[in-house]
Amino acid sequence: MKRFFALSRTSHGVLDLAAPAFCALLWLGGFPQASVILLSLFTAFAGYTAVYALNDLVGAKVDKEKFAASGINPGYSVEASAQRYPLAQNLLSFKSGLLWMGGWAILALIGSYLLNPIIVFILLAAAVLEVVYCLLLKVTYLRVIVSGAVKASGPIAAVFVVDSNPSPYFLLLLFSWLFLWEIGGQNIPADWNDAAEDKRVNAKTIPIRFGVEKAGLIVIAATALTVVASGFLPLISPAKLGLPYILISLLIGYALLVKPGFQLYKFKEGRYAARLFDNASYYPLAQLTLISVFLIIPNFIG
Repeated sequence: MKRFFALSRTSHGVLDLAAPAFCALLWLGGFPQASVILLSLFTAFAGYTAVYALNDLVGAKVDKEKFAASGINPGYSVEASAQRYPLAQNLLSFKSGLLWMGGWAILALIGSYLLNPIIVFILLAAAVLEVVYCLLLKVTYLRVIVSGAVKASGPIAAVFVVDSNPSPYFLLLLFSWLFLWEIGGQNIPADWNDAAEDKRVNAKTIPIRFGVEKAGLIVIAATALTVVASGFLPLISPAKLGLPYILISLLIGYALLVKPGFQLYKFKEGRYAARLFDNASYYPLAQLTLISVFLIIPNFIG
């Protein structure tokens, strides 16, 4: 099973579950019913498992080219498995990977329909965009935009679990926050860490296209804007989160995004890109923990 979970980058996928959970709590201003929480967690896990596997299935051929000379790079602490890219390492057959992805996709679609049929279309759109993202590897660095949309799809879907008719303006604010986090904290650092392998296959990424100086500036801008956007997120919630919540949220963003982003720009080394990626991966979990505490405390006080 380790090979299958490596295909779906499950250690990273589990961390990603925090983003939709946070967005649902933020939007609702409280905790949903236990049955909704359980079904949502299962559906989200199935969706992330399927989409991450889809990424490796579509990119299997290119991955083999990338790592043919030097082998699989060390990766990050959240994706530290020696069995990363099992298709590229011939640890798993394409057919087995396809069946694994398809099974989880079916479960995700069923769960999505039960939660809100609209989420089915969001999931399908995310899958299509994931394929597009993979196919654009050798075409344009603008694929980063597609990546931001894919990463935002899960949390946006979570909003439709708790609100069947959400405000488009608040959705745009939430999307912008998620988009910026993905660009500055995940996508560019990952491409930075894989730059040597990407050059080998003539990939088009921001670090390759603009160089590390400009890529670093984009990282700083994106992470800083992510933190700024987070300061406006309480406007979405019916819960009275208050100034202490905002200040702690900004501090979390500084510690996990801005500070490691600046270090990457300053030192321009791959290990700092990996560090930023790891820190950014825990950012939604930190936000989920924060809002959970602020939603639970009033119940004890009351």
